[in-house]
Amino acid sequence: MDVIYGVRPVVEALRGRRTVHEILDATGNWEVERLAKERGVALRRVPRDRVARLAGGVAHQGVAARAEPYPYAALEEVLAEGDAMVAVLDGITDPRNLGAVLRVADGAGASGVVIPKDRAAGVTPAAVKASAGASEHVRVARVTNLRRAIERMKEAGVWVYAAEPCGETYTEVDLSGRVAVVLGSEGRGMRRLVREGCDGVLSIPMLGAVSSLNVSVAAAVLLYEARRQRGWQST
Repeated sequence: MDVIYGVRPVVEALRGRRTVHEILDATGNWEVERLAKERGVALRRVPRDRVARLAGGVAHQGVAARAEPYPYAALEEVLAEGDAMVAVLDGITDPRNLGAVLRVADGAGASGVVIPKDRAAGVTPAAVKASAGASEHVRVARVTNLRRAIERMKEAGVWVYAAEPCGETYTEVDLSGRVAVVLGSEGRGMRRLVREGCDGVLSIPMLGAVSSLNVSVAAAVLLYEARRQRGWQST
């Protein structure tokens, strides 16, 4: 069972898809109490140090929940929308970076996020916290073979672009249709086989001394450009 901690992550878990079994609350937060009552989830008033122990000593805001593990989606679910807009992450090992990307994906109205099962962060409690609970509303597909998943996307009519320094400027690429952007880790970048499986390469111009952006910032730039090109209506 997962432990979700922090007011907003717990609230979004109560609003989201996964089953929440119990809330531990040291604050008397009205929104947590209301949602727990609506969903029939047991809520226990406990001392703050009890929440701290359950959360492993990390920042918890006095609220934690015990819940079923994160419900990953199938790749087909992520691609089900007619104008699918997908972020693909290759080798992102820091759950905080993953959580930040999930928050961006939710805000931009992305269809979902695709991550590999091995040598990459999953949607852990730390990722949920970093996403401010946005993880509970984003479809995340966890695949065994990222290169094969990219091939399946292309077979489904999705144009797949690698985000790398040497590519076409992202504003000059048509991102208005079914599209996926692939982002590599900040340290090692994208694996060669993954890059070779993409349809093209796009880049974000860097005008300063630093040569790259944090992966969540890059995801925000690219996903919001794709959203701008297809209009701002809510998905």
